[in-house]
This record gives sequence, C-alpha cells and structure tokens, in this order.
Amino acid sequence: MEPLPPAVGALLVDTSRGDRVGEFRGVAGCYWSLRPVGGRREWEVEPRYVRPALVIEQLRARIARMNARSRGEVL
Repeated sequence: MEPLPPAVGALLVDTSRGDRVGEFRGVAGCYWSLRPVGGRREWEVEPRYVRPALVIEQLRARIARMNARSRGEVL
C-alpha cells in the first residue's frame, strides 16, 4: 500500500540520495516529485525512500536557502 502524499511544500528526506532534503511538489505517476529548498531542478523518488525531515534537517535546509538568497542565487 502506497503512503499518502504529504501537503505540497512539506520538507522530506530522500534516503536513496544520501538523505537529501527536498520540498514536496506533487505526484508523478508512482513517484513523488521533490525540489531542493533553495530551488533548482526537481527530482523524482519512490515514496518508500522518503521520510519526513527532522527539525534539524528542516533548519539546515532553510538556512542554506537564506544563504543562497543573500548571494543572489535564488529569489
């Protein structure tokens, strides 16, 4: 049984890619689409390799985004 997808924007960890944190963007067939918190290219992952981001992982991702904004890399 497939897990229910989270709300769009929820921060998740892709355990198949070295615990990469991404923002949930939607469902694409049998995959979930995630996007790095700072923007850039989305990727797809099987839901079985995804878990909710821990608070410390969410904080790191948001700080990385703020740093990228301060450098003018994202809006």
